[in-house]
Amino acid sequence: MLIEIPAVLDAAGIAEVRGVIDEGEWVDGNVTSGHQSALAKHNTQLVEASPAARKAGGLILDALGRTPLFIAAALPHSIYPPLFNRYQGGQAFGNHVDNAVRIQRGSNFRIRSDLSATLFLEDPESYDGGELLIEHNFGTQAVKLPAGHMVLYPASSVHRVAPVTRGRRTASFFWLQSMVRDTESRQLLFGLDTAIQQVAQTLGHSDETVIRMTGIYHNLLRKWTDL
Repeated sequence: MLIEIPAVLDAAGIAEVRGVIDEGEWVDGNVTSGHQSALAKHNTQLVEASPAARKAGGLILDALGRTPLFIAAALPHSIYPPLFNRYQGGQAFGNHVDNAVRIQRGSNFRIRSDLSATLFLEDPESYDGGELLIEHNFGTQAVKLPAGHMVLYPASSVHRVAPVTRGRRTASFFWLQSMVRDTESRQLLFGLDTAIQQVAQTLGHSDETVIRMTGIYHNLLRKWTDL
């Protein structure tokens, strides 16, 4: 399931995050790479443990908590602290699959990476290339979103970033562990939740049908939750 989540950050939020990270220390992006990724990855990355990364990451986590579509789609249990990368001058990231388990250096924090997320922080008109290319059952989908918009997709997907041939692509990326491990179950819950919200707009949240549907949703969530 690939879901575009608009306006995670508004213009003020983008400016605040960029004001923090643009003043931070950027290093070779392979500091967080596994063996496979290191062979294909060519970019720069904000130092993970830096004050700038922690502050900007906190701003993004706060924004995600105010984004109902993200919560409904991801059913997040744990979120890896957001990281930040840049591509320019032909830099790219070849085909790879994200690590199944992400461990934060210097801590006991670790997650199973069920979902990956990329939050775009640069206007798409300001750079050429840089599409996030995600392979799925129906082919390869190219994603290049406005600043402040995010894409959520299975961490098990083969994906890559096309070379940036003009300008600079800046983004935040991170992984999360969902309360519902199984992808198909999570998709069914998201579809049911979406249908409930649509029906409730017409009938109202106190309608008996809406209440029954909501009960089914929560019983399925209770059945499939993996905590």
